[in-house]
Amino acid sequence: MHQLNPNKLNLSKWTAIEPQNREKHFLVTTLIRDEAGVVQQCILEAVLTHREQTIDWQQLQDSQRWLQGWR
Repeated sequence: MHQLNPNKLNLSKWTAIEPQNREKHFLVTTLIRDEAGVVQQCILEAVLTHREQTIDWQQLQDSQRWLQGWR
């Protein structure tokens, strides 16, 4: 598990370890914050299909599911 700064996730690129529906590369398009301004979730957009999904930003730290950058 690697450390991520949630405030710097916007527009970062990610590769899914196990792609589904040919969606392998993703871009963080939006950060969802609580009332105190702390990042809680992020919206990932699939580059191929432009489908969006909302996940807990901490899931991106799981190296069994995500790699930082496009590979």
